[in-house]
Amino acid sequence: MKKKMLGMIILTLVLVVMAACGNKAADKTTDKEDKVIKVASHMTPMTDVVEKAGEAIKKDGYTIELVQVNDNIQYNELLKNKEVDANFAQHEPYMQKFNSEKDANLVAIQKIYNAKVGFYSKSYKNIADIPKGSKVAIPNDVSNEGRALAILADQGLIKLKDGVGFNGTIKDVTENKKDLQWLQVDLLNLSSAYDEDNVALVYNYPTYIAKLNLTPKDALFLEKKVDDRFAISLVAREDNKDSAKIKALKKAMTSKEVRDFLEKEHSATLVPAF
Repeated sequence: MKKKMLGMIILTLVLVVMAACGNKAADKTTDKEDKVIKVASHMTPMTDVVEKAGEAIKKDGYTIELVQVNDNIQYNELLKNKEVDANFAQHEPYMQKFNSEKDANLVAIQKIYNAKVGFYSKSYKNIADIPKGSKVAIPNDVSNEGRALAILADQGLIKLKDGVGFNGTIKDVTENKKDLQWLQVDLLNLSSAYDEDNVALVYNYPTYIAKLNLTPKDALFLEKKVDDRFAISLVAREDNKDSAKIKALKKAMTSKEVRDFLEKEHSATLVPAF
């Protein structure tokens, strides 16, 4: 009887120890998984910044996993669906447009850099030489359309309704002396409009115009008044914006390593916003 009881006690102890070991293993696995931060991004230099932040964040015990996408939709869909923790590929007005259209709750966490945007022309070196009736390629999404029109207004090519600022649309153009014709194009396809003979001006970001071996130095004119709302920003969700992961990610994205990288490697195309 005593032997039977002793056996049961030993068996119980063994099971307790095994359970404890199992829990510890599970905890270690969970801890390891919790240290991986998935960040969706699109193309250089955004992806480069994410990778540089990945180097900076190691000292805090985290690993950044870059999830690279090939369009301007997936990175927000992945974040909305909780398949990634954050993304880095857009400015806040573009994010807000996605929120309103998709009933999403994305949140801009930190501005990282302002891209040097402007208009490019294959055929003209001076604004005065642009003939009447010329076609102008601008983005077909509201947030970038308003920015493009504001730049044209600053150059005196058009006038916009008072007070619209960067929120204007082509319906808000009140004066168009050169009778410019609007060619509204998806942001990713604007570069292709540059080579079209009947297009005099093309709005673009350094990231996209680079495929034509052009830089902001080649622009006919650049944005004069930089609005920080258009800074390319780190974006998370309302439900995870205050998490340890996002706090660590924000710290890494605004680290000296990232700032030095932006200033040394990309000063021709952008300006740090932190």
